[in-house]
Amino acid sequence: MFVDGSSPVPLKRRRHTNIDPMEVESAKAKFAAAKEKFGHDILVFETSASSASSSVNSNIEETDDFFEFTAEDYYRILAKKKEDKFLKTRKIRDAEEAARRSKITKAVIRVRFPDNHTLEVTFHSSETFQSLFDFLSKVVAQPDLPFHLYTTPPKKLIKDMSQDFYSAGFIPGAIVYFSYDVPKGEDTASANCGPFLHEEIMSLKGLELMNEQPEPVQSAPEPVVVNPPPVAQEPKPAGKKPAKPKWLKM
Repeated sequence: MFVDGSSPVPLKRRRHTNIDPMEVESAKAKFAAAKEKFGHDILVFETSASSASSSVNSNIEETDDFFEFTAEDYYRILAKKKEDKFLKTRKIRDAEEAARRSKITKAVIRVRFPDNHTLEVTFHSSETFQSLFDFLSKVVAQPDLPFHLYTTPPKKLIKDMSQDFYSAGFIPGAIVYFSYDVPKGEDTASANCGPFLHEEIMSLKGLELMNEQPEPVQSAPEPVVVNPPPVAQEPKPAGKKPAKPKWLKM
């Protein structure tokens, strides 16, 4: 399940019935080339219209009060800590945490842009947010402009670059939002109108559909029922006639 404040909006996907095998091979080659160049599996989607409206609303600048840590937040966290305290020893908790961490190795991060596109990138769960920012600096259309990422709701900026995805709870995946840092007084709308990804990355848009074709399912042969051979019954030994007692006279 993706980590987000609300249920993730499904991405637009079309069902293709007939696709040229050459196109499939071309799509695989593009994915392989992108992974070799950038070091990660990459997908590009177009989000739905309902998602676009929610992204626009989330891009509205909030006041400083919006980001304040409220009393409700404090008591909720305090109650959770009290519940977990003394239930398990530290050694047991550390062992269980290590076991969980060893099983979850991937963090699929979806970055949503204001132009209604989503970039999906696969990281190792031990990688940090710095790796995500470094990756985006290589694929955005305007790498010279500073940008920030945040989650919502509530809107929370990602600031700790040293935190890894596992510790942040971004496993097995998470949705984050992208916005350029435009100085006050400049045209914010023009900076955030796109395109946000350069052409090489945008060329991957929709190619994942090539790899979703179901393989023809061959009907399994019906099992041949073999009747077990009849079990030969051993003949019962012929019973002996009871001997006549000597005292019996016919």
